[in-house]
Amino acid sequence: MIDSALEVSLGQFSDKGRKALNQDFHGAKLVKGSQRKSKGVALAMADGISSSEVSQIASETAVKTFLDDYYCTSDAWSVQGAVERVLGSINSWMYAQSMRGAARYDKDKGYVCTFSALLLKNKTAHIFHVGDTRVYRLNQQGLEQLTHDHRLWVNEDKSYLSRALGMQEHCHFDYRKLSFSAGDIFIITTDGVYEYVNTQDIINTIERYSDDLNKAAEFIVGQAFAKGSKDNLSIQLLRVDAVEVNSNAQLKQQLANLKIAGLLEDRIDFEGYRIIRKIHASSRSHVYLAKDINTSQKVVLKMPSVSSAADAQYLEQFLLEEWVARRINSAHVLKAMVADRERTYLYTVFEFVEGQTLAQWALDNPQADIETVRGIIEQIAKGLQAFHRSEMLHQDLRPENIMIDLDGTVKILDFGSVSVAGLQEAKSGTVHTYLQGTALYSAPEYFLGLPGSVKSDVFSLGVICYFLLSGRYPYGVDVAKCKSIAAQRKLSYRTVLSDESELPNWVDDAIQKAVAVQSERRYEDMFEFLHDLRKPHKGFLKKRRRPLIEQNPLLFWQGLCVVLSAVILLLVII
Repeated sequence: MIDSALEVSLGQFSDKGRKALNQDFHGAKLVKGSQRKSKGVALAMADGISSSEVSQIASETAVKTFLDDYYCTSDAWSVQGAVERVLGSINSWMYAQSMRGAARYDKDKGYVCTFSALLLKNKTAHIFHVGDTRVYRLNQQGLEQLTHDHRLWVNEDKSYLSRALGMQEHCHFDYRKLSFSAGDIFIITTDGVYEYVNTQDIINTIERYSDDLNKAAEFIVGQAFAKGSKDNLSIQLLRVDAVEVNSNAQLKQQLANLKIAGLLEDRIDFEGYRIIRKIHASSRSHVYLAKDINTSQKVVLKMPSVSSAADAQYLEQFLLEEWVARRINSAHVLKAMVADRERTYLYTVFEFVEGQTLAQWALDNPQADIETVRGIIEQIAKGLQAFHRSEMLHQDLRPENIMIDLDGTVKILDFGSVSVAGLQEAKSGTVHTYLQGTALYSAPEYFLGLPGSVKSDVFSLGVICYFLLSGRYPYGVDVAKCKSIAAQRKLSYRTVLSDESELPNWVDDAIQKAVAVQSERRYEDMFEFLHDLRKPHKGFLKKRRRPLIEQNPLLFWQGLCVVLSAVILLLVII
């Protein structure tokens, strides 16, 4: 199939109308190439409140900052995640500015404005809205209003904004996403326009000036002015001329241009590296220790096996590993090396970590103490946090994918199963994650075909903690066998404690919560789990203590014998 990118046409117009100052502000970024694929195109409009002398500054700042900052966010972030971070920052700045001046006592004089943004990425439209600007869509079914006005009516003639950007310390935005088709036209407009121009007039004007949307926008504003609008007047028109047919063209082109190398022998030169020795080999890939000939730095080269050449999905995921590593900056995540040379073959380059895997460490330390395990789990959690901040899920967290270097630093390896929200969204418009990792450490929801979440990685972290303390698994090997909710409900957690264990009961409680079968019963994030591993949660201490016969059977039976002996002695005396 021939690849085609998202193509759009834009028309905009704004006028102060009968007012002395235009407090509306609008803007758009129709980026091209790879950025359009990864971030989409964006429109934004803000409408200041007339009671404020600085509202026009708020409007301009909101739109300009939004368009600049959104395109600086990580490609790994989903549209919703990126926009919410940016708008949250803008709202905080505007609110803080108001609190420094007279608006501290009168919010109607502060840095406040309504705000609507439209982003088109792949085949999905994302709408963010607060206030009473409006977003519409015009297609064959007619003109549809896509936003709800945040305006509270006191009576038929009097109303006020109930929600706006900068009005409160925290602002709640309406968010909506929907699919679109070629020919759809999106409209953003302020109340100075939509309150005076009816639906049919807008439709007729767009049809009349279909070849010049700027002229259509100007004509619609002129209609509103002619009909008596006393407010500022602004409108944006965006027509979808073509939708993206194939969102993987760039990656496929990269794959087509690179060859797959066969097995490499020790001491040969390869693409500027000298192969030292093979580290690992499987049916899917080969991993080598090598030395950069220019810098003498030791690195790890990973390349797909020849037998994987026909597996396009695997090769795409293979390239993604290095992409992920370059976008995460953490001492606890394996680092990808800078690509400073042209490549003829398909391979990835990572830093060389001298040490041992956590799996080997666990074999060498079968009776690890709780403090050492806490330290390891905390380092893994810091690495995971770097993934989660970038809206990525690791999805294959296990001892074999974790290294401990010679200094004791723990690093997460292997990104072959990582789910990246922004890239998943670029492919389908919806983020999907399914079972990718090793069954013993994978969360139960993956076996139901459900998408993963941060809590899924928390589950894996909890299983690792359990394993390091006991050499066992909280549900044995039964999780992978349960492919229905009913079957999973029958799973029974097996305490990490044993007769020889010196672990406090509350540590077992913390692990049990981390590996709960139902995700809603798990910790919201890893650091709640880490806290409860170090300090007993009040809720755990209030739980009924285990019977003495479970805690110390020998002491129980010794005590029972003493009691029975006393009873017999008493009966003899009587």
